[in-house]
Amino acid sequence: MPYSDPTDLAIVACPGGEAFANEVITHLRHMYKHRYTLKNDVISKRYDVDKSKLVEQANLYNDLFTPDLCIRGSTDKYRAPSFKVNASFTYFANGEYKCELQECIRGKDVYIFQDVENHEPISMNNGKNVMRLSVNDHVMGLLVAIDAIRQAGAKSMTLVLPVYPYSRQHKKKGREGLTASLLGHIYESMEVKRIITLDLHSREIVNAFSHTHCENLHASYQIIRELAKVIDLSKEDLVVVSPDTGAIDRNKFYATGLKKPLAMIYKERDYSVVTQDAKNTNIKSVKLLGDVKGKVAFLADDMLGTGGTLLKAMGFLHEQGATKVIAAISLPFFTGNAIEQFDEAYKQGLFYRIIGTNAVYHEELLKREWYISTNVSGLFANVITRLHHNQSLGELLDNRSIIDKLMKVSKPAEKDSEKENTEAKA
Repeated sequence: MPYSDPTDLAIVACPGGEAFANEVITHLRHMYKHRYTLKNDVISKRYDVDKSKLVEQANLYNDLFTPDLCIRGSTDKYRAPSFKVNASFTYFANGEYKCELQECIRGKDVYIFQDVENHEPISMNNGKNVMRLSVNDHVMGLLVAIDAIRQAGAKSMTLVLPVYPYSRQHKKKGREGLTASLLGHIYESMEVKRIITLDLHSREIVNAFSHTHCENLHASYQIIRELAKVIDLSKEDLVVVSPDTGAIDRNKFYATGLKKPLAMIYKERDYSVVTQDAKNTNIKSVKLLGDVKGKVAFLADDMLGTGGTLLKAMGFLHEQGATKVIAAISLPFFTGNAIEQFDEAYKQGLFYRIIGTNAVYHEELLKREWYISTNVSGLFANVITRLHHNQSLGELLDNRSIIDKLMKVSKPAEKDSEKENTEAKA
C-alpha cells in the first residue's frame, strides 16, 4: 500500500458535494499521514533501518513506479497526498450543466461526491453566479460529472451520495414510476462501479442493481456517541421510541445497542389528505405502545423533511410525561419552514435536542441551540480507503461491536465514581 502517495485515488466534488468532500479529504490526509508514520516506525525497527533513510526509500519507490517522471515534493520528507481533482462546473442560462476536468484522471479510481439536498447558496461559473440548486439540478450535475469522468478514461467510478436521490419513490402503488430504481439503472448504464450512501430509505433500492455495488452506511455509532454527551446513559431512565411502524427496525437496533426498553408510536392517517407542511399533515390520531412517563424518550429516524411527523411525535411524548425528548436524524433535510417550526416547538419545551449528521450541508441549522451535528465524514473516509485498497468493510457496515465498546466505556468510570464517593464518606 503506497502510504506516501496513492496516485490512483482521485476525488471529484460536484458543486453540492464540495463541502462534504473537503471534510472527507481532511480525514483521508490525516489517515494516510498516521498510517505512514505508524508503518515507518514498525519497518524501521523490524529491519533496523534509520527512519529518515526509510522515508527516502519510500519516496524513491513511488518515484520509480509513478506514471509521471517523478512525484512533486521533497525526497527526504513525507509527501502529503493530493486527492482532489480540479473540475469546473458551468450552469448555463437555460439550466444546462457542463463539467470539465482540469487534470488527467486516466487509469484512476475516481470517487464522485454529490449532496443532492444541499440547498444553501453555491458559487457557480467561477464565482460569477451564486445559486440555490434543487435536487434535480444536483442530480443533473452528478450525471454530467459521471459522463465527463467516464469520457476522460477513469479506471473505475464510485458515487459518494450521503443522500440517495428520490429514495422515497421506491414503491409502486398505482400508475407511478419507481424513480429510485430508474436512477439506479442510469448509474449502472454509465458504468458506475459502486455507490456509497447513508441510511438508505429502503432496502428494496439495492435490488435495482445488477452489477453496481451499493454500500449502505449507518450513523448509529456517531449518534450514540453524541447522545452520551447530552445525557448520562448509565444513570438516566431512557426509553427508545419508534416514531412509527416503518422505523421499528432502526429503533430496535438502538434499543438493543443501548440495552434500553423499546416503545412505539402508532399513527392513524387520513390518506385522502396530502401533507403540506410541519403543521398540516394527514395524521388523525396518535397512540403510544409503551411507557415514557418520568423518562427520557429517544427517537431515531432516517430522514426529516418538513418535520410534521416528528413534531407531532415529540409533542405527544411530552404530553405523555417524558422528562426530555431527544430525536436523532441521519439525513436532516429541514425543508420549507421546518427550522422555524422546530424553533417554536423548542420554545414550548416539546423537545430537548435533535441530533443530526453533516451528510446534508446546512448553515442556519448549525446556529440553533437545540441542534447537534455529528460528523460522519470520518466514516466515509474509512470506507473509501478500505475500498480503494481492497480491505474488508465488515466492522464499518455492521457497527454493533464498536457501539458495545462505547457503552462499556462509561461503566468503569461509573464504578470509579462510586468508589471515590465511598472513600470520601469513610
